[in-house]
Amino acid sequence: MGISIWQLLIILLIVLLLFGAKKLRSIGTDLGGAVKGFRDSMGEVKDKDEEAPSEQIEQKRASSTIEGQASEEQAKDKV
Repeated sequence: MGISIWQLLIILLIVLLLFGAKKLRSIGTDLGGAVKGFRDSMGEVKDKDEEAPSEQIEQKRASSTIEGQASEEQAKDKV
């Protein structure tokens, strides 16, 4: 018991009569721009999430290198 094609055409005709073609075109353009902006934002968030683990690994490597150098220098000072 879904909506038939005739019912959809009648609804489309009523909406077209109420709003007019220019208004519907501008609404469609605005809606499309909003969806595109949302997708772009989600892509940026996803890219940042993918980059974050590699940056964290690099930071851990750098800190462990510094700690390793400090412990080597302490060992040399004790000798």
